[in-house]
Amino acid sequence: MTNSTSETDRSRLLILASVCLAAVVLPLSFSGGAVATPAIGRDLGGSPAALTWITNAFMLSFGSLLMAAGALADEFGRKRLFILGMALFIVVSLALSFAPTVAWLDVLRAIQGVAAAASLSSGSAALAQEFEGHARTRAFSLLGTSFGVGLAFGPLLAGALIDVFGWRSIFMTTAGIAALALVFGAPRMRETRNPNAAGLDWPGTLTFTGTLALFTFGVIQAPESGWTSPFVVALLAASLIFLAAFIWVETRVARPMLDLSLFRYPRFVGVQMLPIGTCYCYIVLVVLLPLRFIGMGGLSEIDAGWLMLALSAPMLVIPLAVATLVRWISAGVLSGIGFLIAAIGLYWLSNIGVGEPGHAVVIPMFLIGVGAGMPWGLMDGLSVSVVPKERAGMATGIFNTTRVAGEGIALAIAVAMLSAFAQSGLQSALSKNGPIAVARINEAAQRVAAGDLLHASASLPEVSPDILIASYAGAFQSLLHTLIAITVLSAIAAFLFLSRTPLTGSDSEDSPSVVDATVTPEYAET
Repeated sequence: MTNSTSETDRSRLLILASVCLAAVVLPLSFSGGAVATPAIGRDLGGSPAALTWITNAFMLSFGSLLMAAGALADEFGRKRLFILGMALFIVVSLALSFAPTVAWLDVLRAIQGVAAAASLSSGSAALAQEFEGHARTRAFSLLGTSFGVGLAFGPLLAGALIDVFGWRSIFMTTAGIAALALVFGAPRMRETRNPNAAGLDWPGTLTFTGTLALFTFGVIQAPESGWTSPFVVALLAASLIFLAAFIWVETRVARPMLDLSLFRYPRFVGVQMLPIGTCYCYIVLVVLLPLRFIGMGGLSEIDAGWLMLALSAPMLVIPLAVATLVRWISAGVLSGIGFLIAAIGLYWLSNIGVGEPGHAVVIPMFLIGVGAGMPWGLMDGLSVSVVPKERAGMATGIFNTTRVAGEGIALAIAVAMLSAFAQSGLQSALSKNGPIAVARINEAAQRVAAGDLLHASASLPEVSPDILIASYAGAFQSLLHTLIAITVLSAIAAFLFLSRTPLTGSDSEDSPSVVDATVTPEYAET
């Protein structure tokens, strides 16, 4: 009996290691791709919009398909979908390392996001079957820490790999880590299903994914084609049509992918502001700051990775530390205070010039990381505490869809705004230089926003690099001011809607597991 128990415990630990490795590799894929974008642009070329899709394609498919993947795992088996997802992730990552063009990179990154959604949803659900009680809580805490490790050290690892082996080595490395996860998990994971699974809400999944894809495509294309161009207007209008179709479908199907009736709870609406706030004060900077440091500041990828630790390292400590304070202070108040701290860091950062020494940005970036880490560590628990217990599974499903899909949308909007600000700055700076084609200014502005000073100079050879850098600095400052406004609004929402909300979902063993409910809403509710 003792040997059997020991072997079971060992298998569970290896399954936990497998899922945690998967949790490390996913944010590594996200942040690593962002750090690699300047090197990819230098090697393969590509338009600014195409380079933007390197990150957005992954985030879009990953975020929009998380809940669909959870439903498929319930019906066809968590182990089966985990193996398929990880195997596809490995194959696509290897293919990315040999991609000949940016277009191929974009397509493969979208497929990689599909594989990531499948592996994370099924792996987390399978993990919930192996542990119970306090052991389950500890297991999912370790899972969350693994995400933090991937976010914190992803830029540094990516920078080191690019410096030594080139950008293609990033995708080879993620393939290797994913292979380890598959080796640890596949032989030991039990096959489990939800006997009451109702299948995938195909109409809801297709209309929801279409809404996100068309809106993101329109926002990314707008800087190149113009916000009033028929193509962009058609994309945005089509996204509204798909959104209306999604709402119509979800109010009529028996088992909707997203239960929209939960938005009748004001506190639930307030919870949705937390991931939106962290997207704009943190996730956007995870992508844009490396472009600034490398493309405009002239730093190497490894130096940029070291600087990014100031932003991301607090995510390893602050969420766990803040979770202990909810015994005395409301989670909503703590979240609001965190957003205000992040807003202070953003304002400080906005006053630091592009050409100033790297150490000048360390303290403001650290403040942003600390501030964003406060709601980050509380919002999962809040997502289940603000609705009736029997609705917890669907509530966390909506919340995590808002969080992950919102990251891609926030990034697309931020890049479009940065490009628009840069274009306005360039037009103002060049107004005395005689007539210059608007198309060339627009092209240079997009290159500047992407941190591509070399090709921006090629678009406007008669303009000195100093003018281009100055336009970028002004645009980035304007963007940071916008992010400050969104972050402060998120703080106000936290204070108004959540200041009296107790955090019960994360510390009660009778509450549904946050991660389990997130990836398998049908299972959590039955």
